[in-house]
Amino acid sequence: MNNKDLVLLVTAVLVSAFVNAKDKHGEQPQQVADQLIAQQREALAVQTKNQGYGPQSPRDLNAISGANPIIFSPAPAYTQMNLCNIHFHKNAEHRGGEFTQYAGNGDGAGYQGGYLYTGQLSAADLQPVDQPVCPSQHGGLAPGDTIEVHYVHSTAAVGPGPTLGACLSDAIGNPQLRVETQVYVLANNNKALDFGVLSQHGMTGGFHQALHIPANTGVPVQYAGSTTGPGYNEKGSPLQVTWRVRPKVATVDINSLGTWCTDNVFNEDHAHGVRNLVLNPDLLSPITP
Repeated sequence: MNNKDLVLLVTAVLVSAFVNAKDKHGEQPQQVADQLIAQQREALAVQTKNQGYGPQSPRDLNAISGANPIIFSPAPAYTQMNLCNIHFHKNAEHRGGEFTQYAGNGDGAGYQGGYLYTGQLSAADLQPVDQPVCPSQHGGLAPGDTIEVHYVHSTAAVGPGPTLGACLSDAIGNPQLRVETQVYVLANNNKALDFGVLSQHGMTGGFHQALHIPANTGVPVQYAGSTTGPGYNEKGSPLQVTWRVRPKVATVDINSLGTWCTDNVFNEDHAHGVRNLVLNPDLLSPITP
């Protein structure tokens, strides 16, 4: 058995042990041990070493150094690309700006991890809603929760649709990809931003566009990275993505997000899990001002 297989075997055993472990009340533990997250990072390092993977995401936006040697041209401005997908993650995958409070390790499979909004909401904003919003097997969303929304764009001649597959085309095997990123905090407040409006799309200048991406949440941090999601905790993502992450958090009416989850062209009905923050310098690009 080589080192790569050994790392993956140990990781699988740890995942099984932590996910299936019960406390004395028979409940699933809310957080897994640091050892599991460290093991996943080690598996990622082993799987990607000398394999030619490009820079990965998500990352700490304040850590500007990186040693990954793969360079690719930044994608065009999103206004010169086609919006192809909108989806969101429970808690922020990136760390920086107004989302720096660690939510903990989560379940080791991408849920309840990531980073939280560090600002304050009023008591009225935090009033519970009647039922969980955008529910899934991992639970629903509640006032006070943080989400990271990815507005995904492609240079392919495509339109808005479900999954990242909507961003690819038979005509272009390697379209450039750009993700415009905005972190939101959810409030029980109908005066807050309407997610239905934030996700509206239409044709502008001959391109499919998200019409209302916030323009007042700080200067975005741009860097070269990859696709994300917990499926890449132990392996590298092969797709090259230009990221722009806005540092300030905007407040969204949780009820409007719940309405959107019941009917949208992207078939999104729940929050996605987060990928572990990528810390390995060999898997990060340098961030240039």
